[in-house]
Amino acid sequence: LVGRSGAGNSALGNLLLHFHEQWQGRIYIDGVDIRDVTQESLRGAIGMVTQDTSLLHRSIAANIGYGRPGASAAAIKAAARKAQAHDFILNLEDWRQRRGYDAQVGERGVKLSGGQRQRIAIARALLLRPEVLVLDEPTSALDVSVRQQVLGLLAELQRRYGMSYLFISHDLAVVRAMSHRVLVMKDGHVVEQGEAL
Repeated sequence: LVGRSGAGNSALGNLLLHFHEQWQGRIYIDGVDIRDVTQESLRGAIGMVTQDTSLLHRSIAANIGYGRPGASAAAIKAAARKAQAHDFILNLEDWRQRRGYDAQVGERGVKLSGGQRQRIAIARALLLRPEVLVLDEPTSALDVSVRQQVLGLLAELQRRYGMSYLFISHDLAVVRAMSHRVLVMKDGHVVEQGEAL
């Protein structure tokens, strides 16, 4: 899903997650109207990574494991490795000298860069292993090499696990690289669509 700022891209992602009530139209996932399922089951099947990721004032491990309570330390670390986050996590230390996965991230994750917060959010989504993954500008704060690694990982996971993606971006090249079908939004409406080339 691509379009300029304010075109309605993120709003459509929020509608999918039922953060806002639909006024008209229908949204179906596998032929089921999302209004016919509970929010809990809907959100349990959908993972989301946003451009402006807010983290909880807890440890790195707790932030990654948030979507899957009871996840083992090994599973959390495996998700972090896949999201290209493991190496920087090992070098973290908070003001109480807690290190690595035990380090606290501060209020809303302020002690981490935007790219680090995005990789934590990607690791959280990968640990959840949802049926649908909504990615709203998930690589905007990543440098080019890390972005390519993360995009490659997401494409591999899509092939391996059959995850469906809604990839929202202003960058048409990124959307085309990650998508089978591209929708162009303008003023809250889909104005163009076609196969990714």
